[in-house]
Amino acid sequence: MRNSILLGALAMAVFTGGAGVWAEASTGGSNGGWIKYAGNPVMGGKYGTCFDVSVLKEGDRYRMWLSWRPKQSLALVESRDGFHWSEPPQIVLNPRTATGWEDDINRPVVLKCEEGYHLWYTGQAKGHSAIGYATSPDGVIWKRMSDRPALSPEKPWEKVAVMCPHVLWDTQARLFRMWYSGGEQNEPNAIGYATSPDGLHWTKCPANPVFKPDPNFAWERHKVTACQVERRGDWYVMFYIGFRDEDHAQIGLARSRDGLTNWQRHAANPIVRPGVNEWDHDACYKPYAIFDGQKWLLWYNGRHGALEQIGVALHPGEDLGF
Repeated sequence: MRNSILLGALAMAVFTGGAGVWAEASTGGSNGGWIKYAGNPVMGGKYGTCFDVSVLKEGDRYRMWLSWRPKQSLALVESRDGFHWSEPPQIVLNPRTATGWEDDINRPVVLKCEEGYHLWYTGQAKGHSAIGYATSPDGVIWKRMSDRPALSPEKPWEKVAVMCPHVLWDTQARLFRMWYSGGEQNEPNAIGYATSPDGLHWTKCPANPVFKPDPNFAWERHKVTACQVERRGDWYVMFYIGFRDEDHAQIGLARSRDGLTNWQRHAANPIVRPGVNEWDHDACYKPYAIFDGQKWLLWYNGRHGALEQIGVALHPGEDLGF
């Protein structure tokens, strides 16, 4: 009942933070209780294509690491409410052509542990993609841990690209756990899994890929990719992109007991879909979600024509409705 009341309130307005400002919101282009923020997009525009974010909530601020296509770099912005972000973006990691595999860098994931920050990112060059690894004491100044990729395309299903890493630290097993995308360079085809004791040396799962397109669902039958996986109670919850074809994408939700097998897709999929004649008219890509204690905030990049920008959708309460 409480979630229903919250959903009704949020369908008319979204509280946007410390200033006590309310903004209209809409359920158009979303399902399963998700509500798009009416102030979207929240980042991009005059800065060109900004996409594929990773977000941490630290104290009373959000920190977002994003791909900044015009700079071929990773940048950092900060926010008190998750809607209004610092400008201009601060570049924190530049491409490095000398290594031969990271002429363009993008698609980061940032993980904060006791000893500092860990970053895995996608490096692209010569029609191939690989995943690199760096560490930082503050999330701003990064040190690459090798001149070579931490993960490269080697298996037949990975074709020419591994990219879009998402990493969790498993305290009990003392392992980093990575879900990554592999396949074609423009958009990868499926999702694989690997583990590492140190963040640099990885062992791929023999059963890869662990998540593939389901031909029974038209919206994702072409490809699935770029997931975020979070541990919620006894489940691993996955936010992911589904492609109906190369140019049209939406966001889905699934869960698994072990994070590898028997994925249960949400009945309301796709949970975030393009809005007609809106900033995300053609595609909704790369979700990244955080539960702030009262609601979920899900940042994603939307595309209209050639321009990708970053927006946010919300879901009241912790229960995602599986």
